[in-house]
Amino acid sequence: MKNGYITLPADPADSEDFDVTSEALERGNRARLIRKTRTDLGLSQAEFAARFRVPVGTLRDWEQARVTPPDFAVAYVKVIARHPDIVAKAVA
Repeated sequence: MKNGYITLPADPADSEDFDVTSEALERGNRARLIRKTRTDLGLSQAEFAARFRVPVGTLRDWEQARVTPPDFAVAYVKVIARHPDIVAKAVA
């Protein structure tokens, strides 16, 4: 991970807390968007991956914030959130 600016400093009173960089915060927000979109559709990771042609391992990495999804993937998920049936039909 790149060393970025500290966006959220650790709580000095909490020995288990840690600083969060801007990159880590962005990765977490993207992960939340993807996970929320999938769960709002009532789909498992495997179902979402199959329906929208995303490798399940990639989806899992994005949702667990192990990998930052690229901008195009975030845009794709936003379109899925608004028009899931149209997207599913387009990629079938």
